[in-house]
Amino acid sequence: MKKAKPAAMRPDLSPLPDLIGYVLRRAQISVFKDFNRMFEKADIRPAQYSVLCVIERNPGLTQSAVAEALGIKRANFVVLFNTLEERGLARRAVGREDRRSHALTLTPAGKTFVAGLHALARRHEENFSAAMTAEERRQLFSLLNTLRRRGRELRDVDTSKRGD
Repeated sequence: MKKAKPAAMRPDLSPLPDLIGYVLRRAQISVFKDFNRMFEKADIRPAQYSVLCVIERNPGLTQSAVAEALGIKRANFVVLFNTLEERGLARRAVGREDRRSHALTLTPAGKTFVAGLHALARRHEENFSAAMTAEERRQLFSLLNTLRRRGRELRDVDTSKRGD
């Protein structure tokens, strides 16, 4: 365990600890470090797990629909999905309604693999949920979703001003 640095050696971070983005990013880093530790043996990153979850619950969705639902840029999604496909966890098939699109599904091995990932995800969530009461956890999600909605509103206002 690391020893705390003497106060004289710690830099003054002001105004950073009072900025929403800074605190969110530091919390995200902490959560992702634990996620990566928990999922290391499975060799899965948070975005990959998210994609697998969406495909598991929505077999046949197009690449575009999954990418949009998760806020992943199309080019990044293709690379990410290629990795999952190469590992034999998911596959593309020609879309039924639009032959130009690809419907995504989990392979049988992918379904088994994802079931194991869900157990890891529950343990990961428990690691962080243990630091708060059920009501605090509910409040945290409510506040984070408020920020997410506000970000969407600000983006929409900015887009309408540009005429996009």
